Amino acid sequence: MISFFARMRRSYIVEDLRTRPLILGVIALVIVLILAAVFAPWLTPQDPFDPATLNLLDGFTPPLQTSAFTGTYFILGADDQGRDLYSAILYGSRISLFVGFAAVFIAMVVGVTLGLIAGFFGGWLDAFIMRVADIQLSFPGILIAMLTYGIIRGFIPPQDRENFALIVLIVSISLSDWVQYARTVRGVTKVEAEKEYIQAARIIGQPSWFVMFRHILPNVLSPVMVIATIGLALAIIAESTLSFLGVGVPPTQPSLGTLIRTGQDFLFSGEWWILLFPALMLLALALSVNLLGDYLRDVLDPKLK
Repeated sequence: MISFFARMRRSYIVEDLRTRPLILGVIALVIVLILAAVFAPWLTPQDPFDPATLNLLDGFTPPLQTSAFTGTYFILGADDQGRDLYSAILYGSRISLFVGFAAVFIAMVVGVTLGLIAGFFGGWLDAFIMRVADIQLSFPGILIAMLTYGIIRGFIPPQDRENFALIVLIVSISLSDWVQYARTVRGVTKVEAEKEYIQAARIIGQPSWFVMFRHILPNVLSPVMVIATIGLALAIIAESTLSFLGVGVPPTQPSLGTLIRTGQDFLFSGEWWILLFPALMLLALALSVNLLGDYLRDVLDPKLK
């Protein structure tokens, strides 16, 4: 961990940001979007997923107009159920971001641990982990996530599936994304394991787990952080894709993907705003996080200097 932050200081990130206003804007956008999602209950006029706050008479109110029946003003319009679309987008972003962060964290823990084990011990254990990774890479990630989602749901009683839907979704996405962490960490671990300080730690009798997590792990954090940042955008897109296909979060907890699926039903009937604004929010989230990940890769990867 110390070497990671030392490398951050040596990379002169602060000085570099002063000459790259675009990246500063991207960082500011990411912070604003995350804070807006976190503080959604205080930034929105209603809880869009509380039936008591909805009025069907407000349905299909266009953006920047007032409902002819209740006098409620909708800055981004209302959907078919009379939900304020601005409120729905911020609340939906909370779920999408929560799923994204949780899935990335689990995938990172699993992938880094397996990568350390494969690279440090080698032999049949390394071959087994990497063959499993190769097999998984033969299938699209979204297909793996859907398959995992279906298998896990099969072990949950029907009456409890909606309550555990969010957890199942997180686990499904994380199990489809651990491979890139494992392969990257394995390669770095093999290089580090041959260095003198690791050999010295082995000679003096330090346990293997201590050598892996105390000496090798800090040296793999830089590429892992880059992968995690880009992986966050991919996890948000994966969640939205699964929800759009109807195998994601339940209707009572709609995310951006669910809102986009709902908006698609009314796109060709003239209510374009129900689809457009959630899609723009998803685009802003994914694009800004991806740009931030590309910047971190440029800064933290010494090969790109």
